[in-house]
Amino acid sequence: MVRLHINIDHVATLRNARGTPYPDPSFAAGLCELAGADGITAHLREDRRHMRDADIERLRASLNTVLNLEMAATDEMLGIAERVRPDVITLVPERREELTTEGGLDVLATRAAVEKVARRASACGIKLSLFIAADAEQIEASRDLGAQQVELHTGEYAHARGAERAEALSRLARGARLARQLGLEVAAGHGLTRDNVGAVTAIHEIEELNIGHAVIADAVLVGLERAVRDMRTALERGVAARPSGGAA
Repeated sequence: MVRLHINIDHVATLRNARGTPYPDPSFAAGLCELAGADGITAHLREDRRHMRDADIERLRASLNTVLNLEMAATDEMLGIAERVRPDVITLVPERREELTTEGGLDVLATRAAVEKVARRASACGIKLSLFIAADAEQIEASRDLGAQQVELHTGEYAHARGAERAEALSRLARGARLARQLGLEVAAGHGLTRDNVGAVTAIHEIEELNIGHAVIADAVLVGLERAVRDMRTALERGVAARPSGGAA
């Protein structure tokens, strides 16, 4: 079974739009767990545009599953991670002017910062995942720098159509295969919806998905628990479509 982690950032986005105490991201996380989520993902951005420090602390105190903290490779965020002790740190690129994370982390260009996080995460017993493009050099560097997992950026696949989508999916499959051969766990995420997630979960090597915006958007219309269950059903259809013999 592919693990489903729900990113709850946009629950906080809705709360912050009016400066109210509701909706509460930690309460939403509990509903996601009850609906079958295997973990909760939250991105603590440097500008605190959605999740806040107190949100991460409350999640750590209340979750029964996995807390995956997405963050930039900065001293400030590393200090927070060492204090809060999430189960997983996922390093992501971050620019203040972007609407959402754009592209994968350039592990080669940020080698020193990644190495620092890897050392200190290991000392704390925290699993390290790197959010990267499905590129051989990036995948190999991730392994060399001490990551236990890579999360492949699926944005190009999600936004492409026709032959371009097929090629993007092929790149994901090749990247997932390489990562597994190198001993890395393989996750994926960005831009995934109930309509496009099946082809990604049909890739044998992918064992975890991080999905947020589409689930929260569905929840506005059908409720959070149903939105999580519907996404789980979509994942299961993709897994069922995996070709026999282990080929992606």
